[in-house]
Amino acid sequence: MVRREGLWAVLLAMVLLFVSSQLFAQEDVIEKRQKLMKGNSATAKALKKAVEEKDYATVEVKAKEVGATMDKAHELFPKGSTSDKSRAKPEIWEKWDEFTKSAATLKKATSELAEAAAAKDEARVKAKFDDVGKACSTCHKAFRAEKKS
Repeated sequence: MVRREGLWAVLLAMVLLFVSSQLFAQEDVIEKRQKLMKGNSATAKALKKAVEEKDYATVEVKAKEVGATMDKAHELFPKGSTSDKSRAKPEIWEKWDEFTKSAATLKKATSELAEAAAAKDEARVKAKFDDVGKACSTCHKAFRAEKKS
């Protein structure tokens, strides 16, 4: 009888360890995701300034930086990774194909912006910068909740 109770206690402890490790892993991925997105925000501000100043070398570099983060974005959104700190909407996982397409659209837009900057084509840089903004906005409207007050 004591052996049976001991076995149940060990089994319960293992289940609790597994569940708690999953919760910690989820919080870790949310923190990484938020860090990446805050970095993108800072890069976007620098990108905007560079576009305004016609600093095409910086535009090219910053556009590539934002595009490169889209390669990592999917792995930072494992199914159901939400918390009180997260603004990720459930629609991300309900419409995963649309979500991944949004990331691909942003990556394409940043690549085209970098190409326009490399060519020092002012009109194209402005147009492609607008496309980058639209791609960000479209994804945020569909998949990011409003900031909690």
